[in-house]
Amino acid sequence: MKRFTKAFLGATLAVSMLAGCNGGGGTAPATTGGSTETTTTTSTTTTSTDDGGSTETTTTSNEGAGKKVGVSMPTKDLQRWNQDGANMESELKAAGYEVDLQYAANDVQQQLSQIENMIAGGCDVVVIAAIEGSSLGEALDMAKSSGVPVIAYDRLLMNSDAVSYYATFDNYKVGTVQGTYVKDTLDLDNAAGPFNIEFTAGDPGDNNAGYFFNGAYDVLKPYIESGKLNVVSGQKSFDEVATPTWATDKAQSRAENILSSYYADGTNVDVWLCSNDSTALGVENALAANYNGTYPIITGQDCDIVNTKNMIEGKQSMSVFKDTRTLASQVVKMTGQILSGTTVDVNDTSTYNNGVITVPSFLCEPVFADANNYKTILIDSGYYTEDQLK
Repeated sequence: MKRFTKAFLGATLAVSMLAGCNGGGGTAPATTGGSTETTTTTSTTTTSTDDGGSTETTTTSNEGAGKKVGVSMPTKDLQRWNQDGANMESELKAAGYEVDLQYAANDVQQQLSQIENMIAGGCDVVVIAAIEGSSLGEALDMAKSSGVPVIAYDRLLMNSDAVSYYATFDNYKVGTVQGTYVKDTLDLDNAAGPFNIEFTAGDPGDNNAGYFFNGAYDVLKPYIESGKLNVVSGQKSFDEVATPTWATDKAQSRAENILSSYYADGTNVDVWLCSNDSTALGVENALAANYNGTYPIITGQDCDIVNTKNMIEGKQSMSVFKDTRTLASQVVKMTGQILSGTTVDVNDTSTYNNGVITVPSFLCEPVFADANNYKTILIDSGYYTEDQLK
């Protein structure tokens, strides 16, 4: 099959790596043989040492001194949220902030209580990655009445005018990248077809899930309408293909039902478009247990370790990579701008209406990784080590 076009990959990588999310922030101090490196966020001075090595010293930013930032993450059950929380905490502490990081175990009431405690505990800014974007109204009202700015992190907070800013990736483009990968891999503009496709989308309570699905579906819709792509199950609306809480077991159960109902007679499924890695893993589990046909193209998102290993082994075709380090850096930058009263970086002021206001947003660029480029995207960038992917 034709691989995703080099032109698209090159353009996407160029935008992401050269533009990305512009933000600063330190990393943990590291020592290596012959040199001592102290991470800084402003300037760097290098001097020679007697043993031929070098000492690199940077000035640590103290912009957050005396300020406290609350960070509310939805769960520790998914790898990406653990990474997001750790990245955010590290970046904020490096900038001098006191950090109150909490995980809510996918329990809305627990998240609501944690955010209220952050506000009552003196947080100057609260960063929230919501479990359900419409379920935190009481905490947002409390933030507004207390004069505490709120940054919605990766998931838009809905139905409230208390949301100051939104920092995320270009979520519609995430889906576009997935759909374009399928289009180019199957060479849909030239191949005779037809090809069979199924969809597994994300959590209906997550505002991003609709953007992911629509971005992919809009790319593939002309081929579905022409009959070149055939949705054998007939399930092609977001409501039909959504996966509550992005749960792997729920995605697996639904995939097993589809396979037993529509593919048990030997029909091949050529593509299974999954919106993220946890749902892709459920589909992969279902295929391993219930399918003997030609293995399909499977998309994903987040480049979780188990899914990246599956890509290397040929069990998953691609995963959209959203480098949460750059997103964390951008949020730290925005936090500093809010608290210093300077202009806050945004690059989208029209897309993300939460039902009450259009929230000023900063959108980072996603790229994709597959078996051909994962070393460059994930290992050479320092996101993973080779040992983590063995």
